Amino acid sequence: MTETQISTESFFVPLNKLDRDPKNVRKTYSKEGITEMAATIRADGYRLLQNIIVRKGDKRGRFFVTAGERRRAALLLLADAGEIAKDFPVECKERSEAEATEISIIENMSREAMHPVDEYEAYRVMAEDGKSVEDIAARFGTTETMVRKRLALGRVSPVLLELHRQEEMTFQQLSAFTVSDDHDRQVEVWNSLPSWNCDHRAIRSALQAEAVKATDKRMKFIGGLDAYEAAGGTVKRDLFDDQNGGYALDVALVEKLVADRLEAEAEAVRAEGWKWVEVVPVIPSEAVRMHRVYPSDIPLTEEEQAEEERLEAEYDELVAKIEAGEADDEAEPRTEAIQARLAVLSMAQEAYSPEEIAKAGCYVTMDYYGNVEIEQGLVRPDDEAVEEGVETGGDTAEGDADETDEGGATVPPKPEQRTEPPFKMPALLVQELTAQKTAAIRAELAHNPDVALAAVVHAMLVNIFGSYGGSDYSSLEVTVKSERLETSIADPAACPGIVAMDELKENYGHTIPGKPSELLEWCLEQPTSTLLELLAYAAAKSVNAVQHPHYERKSQRAHAERLAQALKIDMTQWYAPTGENYFARISKAGIKQAVTEAVGEDLALGVLGMEKAKAVEYAERKITGTGWLPAPVRIALTAEQECERMVEATGDDDGVCPFDIDNAPVTGGATFPEAAE
Repeated sequence: MTETQISTESFFVPLNKLDRDPKNVRKTYSKEGITEMAATIRADGYRLLQNIIVRKGDKRGRFFVTAGERRRAALLLLADAGEIAKDFPVECKERSEAEATEISIIENMSREAMHPVDEYEAYRVMAEDGKSVEDIAARFGTTETMVRKRLALGRVSPVLLELHRQEEMTFQQLSAFTVSDDHDRQVEVWNSLPSWNCDHRAIRSALQAEAVKATDKRMKFIGGLDAYEAAGGTVKRDLFDDQNGGYALDVALVEKLVADRLEAEAEAVRAEGWKWVEVVPVIPSEAVRMHRVYPSDIPLTEEEQAEEERLEAEYDELVAKIEAGEADDEAEPRTEAIQARLAVLSMAQEAYSPEEIAKAGCYVTMDYYGNVEIEQGLVRPDDEAVEEGVETGGDTAEGDADETDEGGATVPPKPEQRTEPPFKMPALLVQELTAQKTAAIRAELAHNPDVALAAVVHAMLVNIFGSYGGSDYSSLEVTVKSERLETSIADPAACPGIVAMDELKENYGHTIPGKPSELLEWCLEQPTSTLLELLAYAAAKSVNAVQHPHYERKSQRAHAERLAQALKIDMTQWYAPTGENYFARISKAGIKQAVTEAVGEDLALGVLGMEKAKAVEYAERKITGTGWLPAPVRIALTAEQECERMVEATGDDDGVCPFDIDNAPVTGGATFPEAAE
């Protein structure tokens, strides 16, 4: 037989005459894998199911193992254990040296692991023949835990097993169905869950949940129990429930109705022409980092403007009557109707341009309160990169080119020569910046018991006296609720306010008793100073001045602003704008505005002509150390501070201030004392 010929017949070679082939492309084998292979060989009577491929070695009578090195290593392991002889005969087939590398690659690259369902069926056959889990594990060279996991697939419907075979379902999804034995229910759940919300968590939740309360946000979203019953769902009601509540027993149907409504809402949005519309369980975190486009203003018609003015006047009149206790029962429903109509008119004043719709998209989801939430105008990074390329590269529009001086140097155009787009800060960025501000107010308030006490008393008063209008005029949620600011901040670990509050929590955790039943007695034994410190901490945790995209919290943020003034907060100690946390997330028009405010218009003239990355770097370099802050993070000046600023600016100190600084009013009608010096 020549060197290039292939032997089609097998022959036996003593184990101690086989050597590792230097041409074998696979150099690394796990000890666990070799041990498993040895177990399978042992379980099959020390036989190899597949012959080893060899070529002639460097010495007479010896052979290199081109394909089957793991089998050789497993046999050597058995020989070292004394289970087989050192010269155990190994069945081999021979190939030429020229083919060694190619065969090795094919051997290692084309191998495919056994399908999980095939493994389950193989294990099941052995189990039905009376083999124990331990025996099956030994036979296949695997762990008992793995055998039990595969056998658990016996609880899953054959329909779903076949879907996994056809790669229409992941193994993680398939495994989730093992929490139930009801095959019909499993298939029903799989068919009811929408494609965007059918991961293993959603599957387990649908199979394990027993009922959905009538007050659940999903029930509100689909129209309540009546809508659910109309769709064929069964209801369990409490005879002693005066509110006629109950429970929806078919969780899968509830999820399907939710999905159907979200898809219907998404279809309506898609009809507007957006580049993409995606239904999601929650707004994904990456949305915070996306650029956003905004609608342009459209003036109302004369009729609409007249209607708006009439409704605003009627609304103010009704509110005045309600606060004075002179309104009838129809007043409050009427104010709600007016607000709804005004919202429609307000929305009618804005519209996205076709160009913006063509490059941006929307997320459609259900919010915390069971309402439809649509995040519009989001531009994905890839689409934004294309847009930036159009903006910064290639030709310059006529009339927009930079001028040159006599020496040939480029001179930025005068501001009036450019048509600059209006700057509007992204709503999600506003949310983060107001979260940064809230974190700072919390941290400062936690160290100022006097202000905290006044804030808590104020919050209580606006709840007790109806004429104050309720808790909308306090930023404190003294129940005590506390919004997680971490969800609104891209890098919460870098937020000094959050870090400071976490440190306080850890300190107090070592002080107060661990059992709630012991807390009251402990409080009764504490001095006033300790209770005031804890009151300040609790009040601080309840501060919420975060502005969400669809919930501005104007009155609450005005209250928080007054708190910040009373605390004399220096926000530059708590937040500094950088390229990463601010400038990269706004438009170049916004960067230009920031540089202008921080260091002057002259240094901002060239920003619009820069590439985005360079503009971000330039802004960070110029603004760092100036104390400039984005508007949502700033603390407004008090009346006294405004007077001092005016005196400093004009040099006119006649001792008279145009502002009344005694008992400066807080939004909502209450007054707030200045913090103690």
